[in-house]
Amino acid sequence: MATEGGGKEMNEIKTQFTTREGLYKLLPHSEYSRPNRVPFNSQGSNPVRVSFVNLNDQSGNGDRLCFNVGRELYFYIYKGVRKAADLSKPIDKRIYKGTQPTCHDFNHLTATAESVSLLVGFSAGQVQLIDPIKKETSKLFNEEP
Repeated sequence: MATEGGGKEMNEIKTQFTTREGLYKLLPHSEYSRPNRVPFNSQGSNPVRVSFVNLNDQSGNGDRLCFNVGRELYFYIYKGVRKAADLSKPIDKRIYKGTQPTCHDFNHLTATAESVSLLVGFSAGQVQLIDPIKKETSKLFNEEP
C-alpha cells in the first residue's frame, strides 16, 4: 500500500527503532537466548574457545560442543549450522571463581556416548580433567599446595 506524495509504506514492519530510552532491536532466537553476556573490555577481552567431539551414538546426534565465555564453561549437543542449539539447556555448565578457562580439548580416542574426557587449561596454570556427560571432575594438575 503506497501513500500519496511518495511517502513510505504504512504497513512496514520495523526490525529496530530508537527512543529516548535507547535502541530497540529485533534479535534472532540464537542471539537472544545465548548465555550470560560478558561485557566487552577493550584492554584485554577474554577469548572464546570452542571444542567439538563426535560420540557416534545411535540417535544420530553424536556431535557435542564445548565453549567458554569469561569464567563460564558450557557443554551442549551440536545439531549443525542449520539448526540452532537450545542454549537454555546445557548438558553441563561450570562457573569458575578464582581463575578462568583459557583452552580446552576433548580426548577423541576415548569418547563414547556415556563418557567423554575434556581437558581444561586455566589462566593460573592449572589443568583439569573433567567428564561433562557424567558431570564428574577427575583430576586437577599443577595445583598449588
